[in-house]
Amino acid sequence: MNITDKDIKLIKSKGLTVDKVLSQIEIFKNGIPFVALRSAATLDNGILKFTEHYQSELTKLYDARVSNLETIKFVPASGAATRMFKELFKFLDNYDFEKESLNSYTNHEKANAIRLFLIGLEKFPFYDTVMEKIKSAYPKFESLTEGRQLHIFVEMMLKEKGLNYGDFPKGLLPFHKYSSSTATSFEEHLYEAAGYNTNDKGESKLHFTISKDHLSGFKDEFERIKKKVEEKTNTRFSITYSFQKAETDTIAVTEDNEPFRTEDESLLFRPGGHGALIENLNDLDADIIYIKNIDNVVVRKYQDEVSGYKKVLAGKLLETQDEVFRILNALDQNNPTNAELKDIKKFLVQQLNVRLPLDFDKFSEKFKLEFLRESLNRPIRVCGMVINEGEPGGGPFWIKKENGRLVLQIIESPQINKRDNRQREILASSTHFNPVDLICGVRDYKGNKFNLLDYIDPDAGFITKKSMNGRVLKALELPGLWNGAMANWISVFVEVPLTTFNPVKTVNDLLKSAHQVKLFS
Repeated sequence: MNITDKDIKLIKSKGLTVDKVLSQIEIFKNGIPFVALRSAATLDNGILKFTEHYQSELTKLYDARVSNLETIKFVPASGAATRMFKELFKFLDNYDFEKESLNSYTNHEKANAIRLFLIGLEKFPFYDTVMEKIKSAYPKFESLTEGRQLHIFVEMMLKEKGLNYGDFPKGLLPFHKYSSSTATSFEEHLYEAAGYNTNDKGESKLHFTISKDHLSGFKDEFERIKKKVEEKTNTRFSITYSFQKAETDTIAVTEDNEPFRTEDESLLFRPGGHGALIENLNDLDADIIYIKNIDNVVVRKYQDEVSGYKKVLAGKLLETQDEVFRILNALDQNNPTNAELKDIKKFLVQQLNVRLPLDFDKFSEKFKLEFLRESLNRPIRVCGMVINEGEPGGGPFWIKKENGRLVLQIIESPQINKRDNRQREILASSTHFNPVDLICGVRDYKGNKFNLLDYIDPDAGFITKKSMNGRVLKALELPGLWNGAMANWISVFVEVPLTTFNPVKTVNDLLKSAHQVKLFS
């Protein structure tokens, strides 16, 4: 790679080093090895399922302790809504209302999304707002053909001359329609947090990772809703924000693994994916950190159920921490007896999903204790898992590491070699899906905060193909926040009901029951 002074200046401006950039280029050249799936995690092997009685006990544990805990909800919210409206943008590009009727267009198999959008049009939370804009801009709107009307509606909703929703962050879009107002997903996260993330002073803390360009929008939205939400929930909200750090950007390369240069010959850097947010998470310090995506919210009539399961997972985190901390403190005092060692091993295997080396019992006393301490003294996460109904994304699997040990991980689809028949079979046998519903404990048994950057698996990133101005490029995504970036945490996977997983990946997802106040009208 020929490094110019201009390149060095750009690299330094991002907080990166030339060596770091060169090492990223080597990753492109060498490739990232696929994971070695050994089996899917199931209810019999790696995923816990709780009885109603046990759920009740965990909820009581959490309720009894929460007033003395520092808790915060961490919400990745930098995603733009562009992909949510992908089919609508295609409609604007492909539908010619002067040459084709809307009925003819929507009869095409590829127009299923547009047909569903049209059928549910008046149920969308933004319908009235869009129509108000249309009526002032198009006085004769009612006399136009149905095809022209829908084209105007979509254009007014998405384009800059209208409401510009196509360029909004998901967090600031109207998600839900109530009798006298609409609510953004940002607002719904506040209502939800009040149900489980409130301290003894009546304060609920939330942290949103957003794009710098949208900071004023989020602040304005909070000021707009603050009084109403605080009065309804009897909660005072403390909101903080952060941005994906420039030093987590990764260089882009051509298909020949040469640095990709823009028209002015500058190096092209791209955001490193949600895995970069481990830096933002590492900047927070609390007893419990909840993690949930910005688009995974429900209308308020379902929020008690969602909050209830959050308490169950948090109770499981506290119960797990109590035992981990007890063991570590005991190991500091005395070497365990054979009976105690047997109990510790049982706890590691059955509760923490740690697979012991086959020759563990042959270790010296010193190495046994070192192994136990290393296995136990780590950040802990309790992750909700839902039944897999074909959603794209990551899931829980047992994988085989280079040292031969089996570890339980959340694995993303690009990490799996789908050309390998056996790997494809294991992927197909997966029973559960990762809905990004995490409860994290980031302090050790002495009360010190872990440096979360020490627990990343650097080999868990992946390379993707993108394009810019018609040119193909290769991009490097850092180990994902809830898979590679947390690969070396203690992981406890728990089945939670599908009602707790309601993401909005496409605009038509807003028509699902979890996002509708009135199911029949």
